[in-house]
Amino acid sequence: MALKEGQIFIKEADNVQFQIIKSWGKMKWSKASQTLSGVADIELLNKLAGLVNLPVSIEAERKRLNRIMAAVDKERVNENPVPLMDPPIKVSPFKHQIRGYNMALMVLGFVEPPKQLKGE
Repeated sequence: MALKEGQIFIKEADNVQFQIIKSWGKMKWSKASQTLSGVADIELLNKLAGLVNLPVSIEAERKRLNRIMAAVDKERVNENPVPLMDPPIKVSPFKHQIRGYNMALMVLGFVEPPKQLKGE
């Protein structure tokens, strides 16, 4: 299993694993390279983690994506949002705009999610 440029590649999967992975509809089979490949998103990585032990680097990426998702979910219901970075605007944004701005900053990787999440 390898992670390259946001894509995950699986070279050697037994028949049962192959059928399960194909049933998710998130990976494509390449006859030429004999590999399954797909976008390494949070859903696919979590499903793969439930099926096999992920290599250390891929597991770290899965944990990072889960941490971002938890921070975004927490920000979505934040009653008193404060911009994580100064927004490039002159007007005062509404609360829902600040929440959306903060969520976008975290998802796009401009800021790290706050560390005060449960379980950290």
